[in-house]
Amino acid sequence: METINIHEAKTHLSRLVERAANGEPFIIAKAGKPLVKVMALDAPMAGEVRRLGFMKGEIHVPDDFDRMGSQEIEDLFSGAK
Repeated sequence: METINIHEAKTHLSRLVERAANGEPFIIAKAGKPLVKVMALDAPMAGEVRRLGFMKGEIHVPDDFDRMGSQEIEDLFSGAK
């Protein structure tokens, strides 16, 4: 992995960030001492995040889910139990 002096990194930041985004991480050093590692994020790009339906096919909802427990609830309100 390439090590780049902080002065050079400031001078060529756009080019270096583009390289890192394309899978070429590098280290920024000050006076020869490594300070940080710059690498691409694995986060999705803006607009690619899909919130609704993210568990599609993972969960089974019964056909009578809206009536489940209705008899027990009715009994509780009527005082039957």
